[in-house]
Amino acid sequence: MGDVWIRTISHSLVRADKVTEIASSRGSVHEERGYSIKAVAEGKAYILVDNSDFEGTANARFGHASRMQAALLLAIDAASTAAAAMVISYDERGERWILTPASDIAGVSVPTAPMAAST
Repeated sequence: MGDVWIRTISHSLVRADKVTEIASSRGSVHEERGYSIKAVAEGKAYILVDNSDFEGTANARFGHASRMQAALLLAIDAASTAAAAMVISYDERGERWILTPASDIAGVSVPTAPMAAST
């Protein structure tokens, strides 16, 4: 099994196995609209989602943020069973989490099967 990383809104990476808490807020980081989701790892908070465009009542925003947290946990579980290192990123347009092999992000070609030696 490979490592699992979570991409933050600043495009840095946090190791999923170091995350001790995932929390949400009914308001975005900058205003009392939308919602935000953060992960805490080694005592530091990392913002994963800051969606100030999501409209609705505070309860609706909190409910949506809670569903996004649950989806993140499912993505972490799915990524942890992969053989390769995986990166979990938030897709704003689709309001979902995307799993990508770390080798794809790094631009490294990893063969899926060993190549046979030519004779």
